[in-house]
Amino acid sequence: MRAAQQFALHPNVASSEVGLAMPQRSAAEVDVVVREFHEALARSSDMAVAVAAIQALTTVIKNSTAQTMMGLERELKDAAASLQRCNPTAISLKAGCELFLRYTTRTSALELDTFSAAKKRLIERGQHFAETSKRARATIAELGERFIRKGSIVLVHGHSRVAIAILRKAAAAGKQFSVIVTEGRPDETGLTMARVLEEMRVPTTVILDSAVAYAMERVDLVLVGAEAVVENGGVINKLGTYQVSIAAKEHNVPVYVAAESYKFARLYPLNQRDLPLERKQLDFGPLLPASVSIDNPSRDYTPPQYITLLFTDLGVLTPAAVSDELIQLYV
Repeated sequence: MRAAQQFALHPNVASSEVGLAMPQRSAAEVDVVVREFHEALARSSDMAVAVAAIQALTTVIKNSTAQTMMGLERELKDAAASLQRCNPTAISLKAGCELFLRYTTRTSALELDTFSAAKKRLIERGQHFAETSKRARATIAELGERFIRKGSIVLVHGHSRVAIAILRKAAAAGKQFSVIVTEGRPDETGLTMARVLEEMRVPTTVILDSAVAYAMERVDLVLVGAEAVVENGGVINKLGTYQVSIAAKEHNVPVYVAAESYKFARLYPLNQRDLPLERKQLDFGPLLPASVSIDNPSRDYTPPQYITLLFTDLGVLTPAAVSDELIQLYV
């Protein structure tokens, strides 16, 4: 079920709920939401950043001392801003906060007669949204597993927990397949992925990032995750995803992207320079002259024409269908 259909939207604020906005949250209150966010991430290595933020924002509603809907909305917006300052370039964190605010401040709870009843409804909706978001990965695994056939050779790039969930589901179903993993420099995400696959007893080969085109002729499908799915159906993901997708298209290999709907972002990049800038540390050692600069962005943008299908908790989508889903999520 679409997340947008699970939470009724309401465009108007009742006159009884109009009041003075609460003052800016104190530093201590900000620390609470940030601490809750980091504790949620620490409790589980499988916890997605966006889901941790959603849980922290639900706690803000529970602990709020606001007396009006306007005051509560201000607290939520301040808390969301504090979370986004933890990592200003994290696109999925921003998208998750925006979706949560949309659902909790534009719902039928505004029709209730008392603020306490409205607040209770918002807590219920926040918890429901968090639980739905946590189930997203399992839903995607059910859908994506069907595309992995017996004897398939799958190429993966980057360490994606939702892609792992698909591969784990396929392995549990008894399908025999093998995986080619790119090394994923400079943060060795490919080695992390290879260790997970080895634990799953899936035959795995690690290749250099620069060997993707060389290996593509023996690949049956490409499976990647996404940091964000943008308005035109393209994706923002680990650096190298774009070139993997170009090589795949040249060899008529389908490219499947696995992404939760809370990663759908209201972004429309026209080129690589439109992405939020984030760089990874990279040390080439003493042989590199000190005067030579290093450019190592952490992510790139893959246009929709290089993507075959997206596996999401909203269903299996073509890139062209993403804009319609975004409208339903945000409007």
